[in-house]
Amino acid sequence: MTRFNILLCMAFFIISIHASGQQKQKFLISDESEVKATKQQYLLKGNEKLMSKAEAALLKGPFSVTFNKTKLAPSGDIHDYLSQAPYWWPDPSKGNGEPYIRKDGRRNPEIYKLNDRKQLGDLTEVLNDLAMGFYLSGDEKYAKQADEIVKVFFINPDTKMNPNFTYAQYIPGLNDGRGIGIIETRGLIDIPEALALLQESKFMVPQTINVVKLWFGAYLKWLLNSPNGKGEKLEKNNHGTNYDLQVIDFAQFLGDEILAKKTIDEITLPRLEIQFDEEGRQPLETARTNSWDYVNMNLDGWLKLARLSENVDVDLWNKKNAKGSGIEAAVKWLLPYVKKQQKWPYQQLNSFNHDQADYIIKRAKKIYPLMNNQ
Repeated sequence: MTRFNILLCMAFFIISIHASGQQKQKFLISDESEVKATKQQYLLKGNEKLMSKAEAALLKGPFSVTFNKTKLAPSGDIHDYLSQAPYWWPDPSKGNGEPYIRKDGRRNPEIYKLNDRKQLGDLTEVLNDLAMGFYLSGDEKYAKQADEIVKVFFINPDTKMNPNFTYAQYIPGLNDGRGIGIIETRGLIDIPEALALLQESKFMVPQTINVVKLWFGAYLKWLLNSPNGKGEKLEKNNHGTNYDLQVIDFAQFLGDEILAKKTIDEITLPRLEIQFDEEGRQPLETARTNSWDYVNMNLDGWLKLARLSENVDVDLWNKKNAKGSGIEAAVKWLLPYVKKQQKWPYQQLNSFNHDQADYIIKRAKKIYPLMNNQ
């Protein structure tokens, strides 16, 4: 028996002893009252869109960074996540193209030859669809598939991902991985929400949830202590926002409210001074070649941070920087562009997608009622 198997068996044994006292898995970002309202609406008149997504999800997965591997990380370990920096291209002046050069906003199609990022993205999307399918209908077939997906990615020794991102977004000729790659795990904040939806299932037992927490605990430790994690914490733009989002979410998932609040107070709040000007504009994001995408992605991160902050009695929704700006000002600044009252004046190489912006405005109007009049 391998050392991992021994530790896993010990974890299951310890967790089994305490399973009877298992606390309810809370929603960390989702509004529980809204989730319950969605179920009530489903019971009254159904929800064809959500249930069709759940049905489709039954045919997908499981997922693992060990599946369809086209290249190993420098470690030689098939369980290590590997991805290539998207905006870096071969240097035409170099024989082998290395070191690569940066072209912001222009994705090098080479990145799609590596499969790990897709496995991770598909994991969160499919698991969310299955979890919602079970929560609404109570049909255990969705939970059974979700349980398998969770175990394959996070628990089974042959297929689990190592809880680190050491080799994410490597740049040929420059490095083997970088802290900026950590943004690719921002989707993992969906996992605690999915587990909360699934917790009443006979398949998603407390032992499984707790072993998943062991994985998240190891990844959180890596985020806090590794050179890549420490580097990402220092990033000033959306990378810093999404680093905080992961640390705070994972800390709350693990019940470490002290770490969550400390991160908000000491790291997140000071970012208000850096990221928002007096109008609520995000200069670090409007400077990007896909500025619309980055402004919305970053602001979406701030809305999620504000929701997580509620869990530790911090009102991030109404915090302001020295210029009198914060989340509310940022949403108000964005609003005329979402409503197409003004033309977006910044560079946007990609086509405009309004889905995330529409969600931001919808969510913000519930927090700031006066915005409904604008």
